[in-house]
Amino acid sequence: MDQNGVECYLPLHRSPRVWSDRVKMVDLPLFNSYIFVKCRETEILQMNKINGVVRVVFYDGKPAKISQKEIDAIQMFINEAAGKTLCKGDEVEILTGSMKNRSGKIIKIKKKYIVLHIQQLMATVCVNTESVAPLKRVK
Repeated sequence: MDQNGVECYLPLHRSPRVWSDRVKMVDLPLFNSYIFVKCRETEILQMNKINGVVRVVFYDGKPAKISQKEIDAIQMFINEAAGKTLCKGDEVEILTGSMKNRSGKIIKIKKKYIVLHIQQLMATVCVNTESVAPLKRVK
């Protein structure tokens, strides 16, 4: 509940963000610029008066409704995705340092570093755990 008595839900996911000197995992909205609210239809127009709200999404002339089943599916997806961790054999991309943008296969995982085999260089390297991200394949 927020201070206006409205039940809100902002689905977040963890994602690596690269700065010049480090990589951090940050929480980002799953849907940019959207927040889900649960309220009575009579309260919909009041939503536009809340600081930061640009507008309520309408569909076919009526406020868009998302069923609880769909919200539950979003929450389940986020929980399952959060449980995904890097495993031996996974392909990852190096995000920082002299090997930035190189990809490699995980050979070993320790608490603070990962041992990767980089096929292009025929080399094995140790990389800080927070300096890699799963390789995203374009299908």
